[in-house]
Amino acid sequence: MRVEIWSDIACPWCYVGKARFEKALRDFPHRDDVEVVHRSFELDPGRAKDDIQPVIAMLTKKYGMSAAQAEAGEDNLGAQAAAEGLDYRTRGRDHGSTFDMHRLLHLAKEQGRQEQLLDLLYRANFAEERSVFNDDERLVELAAAAGLDAEAVRAVLADPDAYADEVRADEREAAQLGANGVPFFVLDRKYGVSGAQPAEVFTQALTQAYGERSPLKIVDGSEDADACGPDGCAVPQH
Repeated sequence: MRVEIWSDIACPWCYVGKARFEKALRDFPHRDDVEVVHRSFELDPGRAKDDIQPVIAMLTKKYGMSAAQAEAGEDNLGAQAAAEGLDYRTRGRDHGSTFDMHRLLHLAKEQGRQEQLLDLLYRANFAEERSVFNDDERLVELAAAAGLDAEAVRAVLADPDAYADEVRADEREAAQLGANGVPFFVLDRKYGVSGAQPAEVFTQALTQAYGERSPLKIVDGSEDADACGPDGCAVPQH
């Protein structure tokens, strides 16, 4: 069974939701049969790389809330993250374009290191002091820590077209599936779960999706049709 997760590194609920989903997956009896694939989704597509601002300022401008309301929201998110065992800086973080990070996640996916890089990016953005925005060397360091070749990472960052099509394809697919926010979880292209739901909801979704997998249906045909098997291939006898 495949679970696809659309998310953005700048999304705090994606950070929390990933932890909740993984809690459910750890306790799922068929977890070894579940393939998890992370898909790209930008909260601010098209945002300039050098357009960076403090999170509190971004929230007040984007949602029309007061600074006190924005700070209260961050405090709530910090508490939600702590409940999942995650570190979260409620003050002093910034916000910017995540496009380069998504491009690097596609590079990491090719090399089987996507999960490792995503976790490092989340932690760097939400829990560590040094910014991940408009700092290529910071991204190189994180990607290298995830097991990627530093020079290959620099080459991707230097080429704005590298993996750009893959990021845009993920985003188009999210729109086609009806996802207008993240995190968005799709189980076997049959069930969708929106938001950072409690672990119990993910457990229910995993159980239902796994239980409803359709067995392979064999098309009736000639019983003696030639085929290859563990003992070799049948050789026609004339």
